[in-house]
Amino acid sequence: MQPDSPVSVLAHTIQLAVAPVFLLSGVGAFLGVLTNRLARIIDRTRALEEPRTRVSESNEAVRGELRVLRARGHLINRAIGMCTYCALLVAGVIVVLFVGAVARVDLAWVVAAAFVAAMLALIAGLLSFLREVHLATRHMRDTHPPD
Repeated sequence: MQPDSPVSVLAHTIQLAVAPVFLLSGVGAFLGVLTNRLARIIDRTRALEEPRTRVSESNEAVRGELRVLRARGHLINRAIGMCTYCALLVAGVIVVLFVGAVARVDLAWVVAAAFVAAMLALIAGLLSFLREVHLATRHMRDTHPPD
């Protein structure tokens, strides 16, 4: 195989695309964690908002928990959105790598910009997740103090 043959260029591109694919896999797994947390928040909110529970909705503790659950849901939604943007950008990086290799066009600046944007989206998603976790643990500490 010649060093600059189309097959060797494609093989090299596949090697370059492996790292973003692993990143995409990790972000996908993290999205699974986030959606599970959102599902638990939704389930708890529904349980507190059931008609038989509404009688006790005058209870300040229930209203306080609902406020915390809504804030947590908002943070998790933001984290899911940012991580989804990250995954889309990483997938775009992979596509641009292949298009650039096949068309023999230098798209390095597009790859770099998309990768930086993906990392910024991931950072924003992780920060939102961290805020949600802190909110959940602070609420747990406040409502269930240690013995």
